[in-house]
Amino acid sequence: MLAKRIIACLDVRSGRVVKGVRFGNLKNAGSPAARAAAYEAQGADEIVVLDVSATRQKRLAFAATVRQVASALSIPLTVGGGIRSLQDAEKLFRSGADKVSLNTAAVQDPALVRQLAREFGSQSVVVAIDSKQQGRGWNVFTHAGTSDSGLGAVAWAKQAEGFGTGELLVTSMDRDGTRQGFDMALLQAVKKAVRVPVVASGGAGKPDDFRQALQVADAALAAGVLHSGKLTVGQIKTYLKNKGSFVRV
Repeated sequence: MLAKRIIACLDVRSGRVVKGVRFGNLKNAGSPAARAAAYEAQGADEIVVLDVSATRQKRLAFAATVRQVASALSIPLTVGGGIRSLQDAEKLFRSGADKVSLNTAAVQDPALVRQLAREFGSQSVVVAIDSKQQGRGWNVFTHAGTSDSGLGAVAWAKQAEGFGTGELLVTSMDRDGTRQGFDMALLQAVKKAVRVPVVASGGAGKPDDFRQALQVADAALAAGVLHSGKLTVGQIKTYLKNKGSFVRV
């Protein structure tokens, strides 16, 4: 059995960590490198850095920020934001990323996922799926959650797996920043459709939210609940271990 992972996420804008609710009302939450180092010290298994303004500004995630974060870490680092080519991904890998995450570019150019997987290996490619409930299902939103692609999230997850992604980062936009718990119906639907690892994102508020998510998903992502100081990674993992979850502590 593989250990379940707790991943700390840093949404970055203009070189600073930000956090909001349902992808809006973003507030400054500090230095990316300092936050990343603190979460590693708390026991995070991985760090994700997402440049939330890169795609809309039509640029690549800031390589300088990636280098600063990578230099502070000894755990895996995933970076997303504005990746549109093999060259963009290579630049981030050279800056210290272990994985790259794509959302908008993957939807607009699915062949890029296949190219990245072929060039760098599936294990280094993550497709991020920002999902919002539409009727009985969920649609994929791009451009930092501002544009409805019209794609169904579950169908897109299956397609992305076929293109060669090694992991899916599934975020509920409806739950993002609300601390009301992960969208379990969304996670169950995606996990049932694919074989690659699924990372749960959006809505964590208490330790038991992580326990529930990890009954379905392979990893769970935390952001605002960590930035606020309400919980630490260590507290989450201790709770999970006491509840019988297989986590590294």
